[in-house]
Amino acid sequence: MNHLYLERHDTENNMHRFYQMFVTPGLFDDWSLIKEWGRVGSPGTVRKEWFDTQEEAIVARNKLCTAKCKKGYHAIRI
Repeated sequence: MNHLYLERHDTENNMHRFYQMFVTPGLFDDWSLIKEWGRVGSPGTVRKEWFDTQEEAIVARNKLCTAKCKKGYHAIRI
């Protein structure tokens, strides 16, 4: 699976956030990890990271996913 969508909800602090990640191929035999985050229901901030191989991009995505889950984010199926 090359797409992950995470959400974190804290109703006491009115915090409803999302974080999603995509691993996609580039034009020059490279790979990118596209990250988007923000408040649920609104457009988020988007950033890209470039990698030489798909495996490197997936490792970076999984590492980031683990860090987000430790902060209270939960994976949501889309």
